[in-house]
Amino acid sequence: MKLKSILLSSMLLSSLAGLASTPKAGYAKGADVGWLTQLEAEGHKFYTPGEERKEMECMQLLRDWCGVNSIRLRVWVNPQNGWNSIPDVMAKAKRASDLGLRTMIDFHFSDHWADPGQQEMPEAWKSLTFEELKKALAKHVTETLTALKNIGVTPEWVQIGNETTPGMMLPVGSIDNPEQLTALNNAGYDAVKAVLPEAKVIVHLDNGNDRERFDRMFGMFEKYGGEYDMIGMSIYPYWAAQNGYTGGWEGVTDDAIANIDYLKQRYGRPVMICEVGMPYDQGELCAEFIRRLMKADSEGIFYWEPEAPEGYNGGYNLGCFENGTPTKALTPFVE
Repeated sequence: MKLKSILLSSMLLSSLAGLASTPKAGYAKGADVGWLTQLEAEGHKFYTPGEERKEMECMQLLRDWCGVNSIRLRVWVNPQNGWNSIPDVMAKAKRASDLGLRTMIDFHFSDHWADPGQQEMPEAWKSLTFEELKKALAKHVTETLTALKNIGVTPEWVQIGNETTPGMMLPVGSIDNPEQLTALNNAGYDAVKAVLPEAKVIVHLDNGNDRERFDRMFGMFEKYGGEYDMIGMSIYPYWAAQNGYTGGWEGVTDDAIANIDYLKQRYGRPVMICEVGMPYDQGELCAEFIRRLMKADSEGIFYWEPEAPEGYNGGYNLGCFENGTPTKALTPFVE
């Protein structure tokens, strides 16, 4: 029997037992696959589970076997090797759209990774005045989204910055300079709405279990007039433990769920879980983690780079494929 049939049988049994998650209509079951074209260029292949193990294009595999209905793609400004550039993002987004998958665009506003440990200004923008910087940011957003729209791709969600807990394009857009950070955010927001009026604009922070950092950012936006439609968060039990959290994955999950409820009530915005991940060799445990998170009152969950092989890009081990084949981690998406 194929794995898909087994999963469907499991889904029925779980439903009868009252154990299956029942997310709201339109719930995003997502995957961030920004590495995909690079992996393909390097010769990586992807395969269906089970004894037959047939080669399949990765996004189709995620859709047909893992229940994924949404794809998240990061955009860098002037990347040195071309990966995550506007043309590269267009190629991936078109493939996703042709498969009927919804799309989230994640602007990093950097030439490489932007996250809490690094929010570096794009090289070409470093000499700009603040007013010029706002215009450059807006132009980059406009060019990217217009290019996507022109090939028939209409992103449903757009992130203005990636894990911008300390701010973006430091030091200019530091959270310690709330007026400038708010102005940069709003320049991006307005650019999104000018091209895609219906798109939901997300402000995304890390450590979804940590209420304080969310209050700092969204309380600041409340005071200074920051514009956004949705709150985004990352939830990684591994990184929480690395940062000294001792409550285990269950504690991280419970704290994040409580934070989601709090944020919705406090700031009146829906919440998207933009990134999750657990070690690739903990597929069953990861499935339970995702299953619990799906019971939260969020708009969806995106697994970060599930297709990444063990140790990819200098040591990333939080994907959920082994030897090109998905583990059990994403089974809650088909339950």
